[in-house]
Amino acid sequence: MKLKELNMMIAPLGKTQKMPVLFLGHGSPMNAIEENEFVAGFRNIAKEIPKPNAILCISAHWETRGTLVTAMQHPPTIHDFGGFPQALFDVQYHAPGSPDLAKETQGLITKAKVELDDKWGLDHGAWSVIKHLYPNADIPVVQMSLDHYQTPQYHYELAAELKSLREKGVLIIGSGNMVHNLRMLAWGKMNENYGFDWALEANDAMKSFIQNGDHRSLINFRSQGKAFDLAIPTPEHYLPLLYTLGLQDKGEELSLFNDQAVAGSLTMTSVKIG
Repeated sequence: MKLKELNMMIAPLGKTQKMPVLFLGHGSPMNAIEENEFVAGFRNIAKEIPKPNAILCISAHWETRGTLVTAMQHPPTIHDFGGFPQALFDVQYHAPGSPDLAKETQGLITKAKVELDDKWGLDHGAWSVIKHLYPNADIPVVQMSLDHYQTPQYHYELAAELKSLREKGVLIIGSGNMVHNLRMLAWGKMNENYGFDWALEANDAMKSFIQNGDHRSLINFRSQGKAFDLAIPTPEHYLPLLYTLGLQDKGEELSLFNDQAVAGSLTMTSVKIG
């Protein structure tokens, strides 16, 4: 794509119908190259929503001090994992970036000083799922980092400052997993829809809170008991869900998809708002 054509496509970000918001349970990096019910779910959800002008992705796999947004014209594909087949490392997702969207995102956020980044790119929390939504890599993608040092409430409130992007054709995606405990994986059930009792208990409670609009309980996940503590041993895979919920307008409809547990201690449950 020529630079002139790209600039015409993404700048300026004019007013559009309100875009949905997605939380995608991304699971194993192998979902990038395997054919299964979850990647089919990603493809199907892309058919239900308008084609975006650009994508802003908050991935579990970019934790920083402070908040950064990728601002390069051509973000590299980052293979931030090990021990997988060469075919996975060979994947390149050549979606363009959007310096314009990065700067607009920076300007919208008042809770923090947002820095423009030219070093990161697209990590597997972003490209392994977005490649199924938009396999032609023709939608500009910007990533925003998770400030490792901030509270869940902070992340939820920061997300709300981005709402106006939804009316400029920007699809905002949180990519993580509601239940994510790699230390307790049932390795013998990696390819099975199977969840430990505590994983299913936590996931069911999360879904109930989501469907009832009880964001307060989800923000205060550390007060929800042992099942939640096992489901969220560290918060980075859970926080993208709070970004998605922080963008929900009052009374706005939502739906769940890919609602399965795998390998005992992961859930692929995904959310579409709007």
